[in-house]
Amino acid sequence: MRRGIACVIWALGVAQGAYAAKPEVVIDPGGVSPAALQSINGAIEAITRLAEDQDGGEVTRLRRRARDATLSALQTQGYYDPKVTLEVGQDIRGETWDIIIEPGDISRVDDVQLGFSGQITRPEFAGRVASLKKQWPLEKGMPFINESWSKAKSTLLDDVSRKDFFFARLTNTQATVDAENAQADLFVEVESGPRVRMGEITMIGLKRVPPQLINRYIRYTPGDPYDQDKLDEWQQALQSTSFFRGAFVTLNQDQAAQKVLPNGEMELPLRVQVSEAPARRVTTSIGVDSDNGLGVEGLYRQNVVFGKPVWIETGLGLDRNRQRAFFDVHLPPTSKGYKDAVGVLYEHSDIEGLDNSRLGLGWKRRQERKAAGDSRVEYETQWGLVAAYDKTDISGAETFEVPTMVGTWQWLRRDVDAKYDPREGNLVDFGLGAGVTMDKGEPFYRSGLRVQQWWPVGARDVLTLRGEVGKVWSQTDRLPQDFGYRTGGARSIRGYRYQSIGLERGDAIIGAPALAVLSVEYTHYFTEQLGMNFFVDAGDAAESFGEMDVALGYGLGLAVRTPAGPFFVDVAYGQRERRLRLHFSLGIAF
Repeated sequence: MRRGIACVIWALGVAQGAYAAKPEVVIDPGGVSPAALQSINGAIEAITRLAEDQDGGEVTRLRRRARDATLSALQTQGYYDPKVTLEVGQDIRGETWDIIIEPGDISRVDDVQLGFSGQITRPEFAGRVASLKKQWPLEKGMPFINESWSKAKSTLLDDVSRKDFFFARLTNTQATVDAENAQADLFVEVESGPRVRMGEITMIGLKRVPPQLINRYIRYTPGDPYDQDKLDEWQQALQSTSFFRGAFVTLNQDQAAQKVLPNGEMELPLRVQVSEAPARRVTTSIGVDSDNGLGVEGLYRQNVVFGKPVWIETGLGLDRNRQRAFFDVHLPPTSKGYKDAVGVLYEHSDIEGLDNSRLGLGWKRRQERKAAGDSRVEYETQWGLVAAYDKTDISGAETFEVPTMVGTWQWLRRDVDAKYDPREGNLVDFGLGAGVTMDKGEPFYRSGLRVQQWWPVGARDVLTLRGEVGKVWSQTDRLPQDFGYRTGGARSIRGYRYQSIGLERGDAIIGAPALAVLSVEYTHYFTEQLGMNFFVDAGDAAESFGEMDVALGYGLGLAVRTPAGPFFVDVAYGQRERRLRLHFSLGIAF
């Protein structure tokens, strides 16, 4: 074995008759970088495929091609003065090629010259030109690699053309490599062209949606300088609404639409092309789980009501524990991304002896945003204000009615690799609430924190830690049933009935002032679709944290990814009740 570590890349069968078999290739890399070796592998593999079933003369030509391809691959990775030897041999399976590489020194950047012409050379852009030169990524002493060179040029052009200079182009690019001294001198010239300003707006594709919806998001004065970041922001805002299936915001480059201004600048109209979403949509879903039994839901949605840029949503949902009907009116998102909705709701629930009926009128505002740069972190903030009338019947105890006004605020931070099936990352959900009984003026308050962390283990497995804590302060004994804390069931403490852990009153379980839950779960996947999990859940909902008697649940389960959605089956032992329980859930939308 020659210098370094010889890398055997492939070998194929025995030659038959007068024709050659695919040769066995052994590469002595001579210390080249992994990226260079990968590039060589790809080039040689393509050539050796051609060697199979070729006559001798053609194989001789392919040997030369293999050597030349190796040299070219090395040059793309900065090796401009290499020595490559291809030695031909024979073994019992046929012809062998030994490719011996002496790469020499990798060429490095020695000198960089960036030139600019056009209106970007005006004095007011001097700071921008200086910044472009400073941000150039290929500095003196860095390896000169084709991919980095191409990326640096495209990045420079993009930085110039994204703002003010829509017509910017590269007029001259040159890399002079001194192979003997392993040095590269770089020269790039950018012609910015005229400064471009945005003209009047043209809208294409509107049928039912009124133009004022687009004007709600795209706010500028004709004559403002072109800025591609703004165009992208406007396009994303339009696409985030429910009114459009697609939206494109660009400059109109038609020759007839261009206007040359007295100072040599140019004005291009703004072009907004949209594809409207369906006017109406009906969806239904059906699901079954161990907590709520069989559940069905129907939803009707209509875009644009009475010619106004709003959409309505009304629906009905039924399961063993809850029944609800609602009607919501959604306003289009504001320019800052706030999504407002107002609606009415009727809901009835009967869980663990606590029977509650509610009629409510409310307002909700939601804002979703991403963290800066390429971060995958997402934030969601939600505000709510609800006026409600509750009628509560506690089995074996009192019945009361209470009108309330409740304000809530919720903040969620999500940092995961996949939103609906994460393997790595975390989630933090924090909420506050304050309310008052409208007949007696009795205040009540609530806070809650939910945290979840995922760690990938191996190729498929996942370790999950989940925790939740909450506290209620109240000066009334007529607290709305959804303000107190109850726990137990498939998504909280397994091994116990749904919301069966809380305060005992009469024959019922009602919400408690304090909650603490902690869960650890390990999921092992046998395949991409089938897995098994092992878990321990612990917690309680009690009068106070000091009075908690921790309920422990542990067990194992089956997780199956199906076309209809994930299917979970857990068998858990509730230590407090000393019994096994089965928890499962499956949902289908259509």
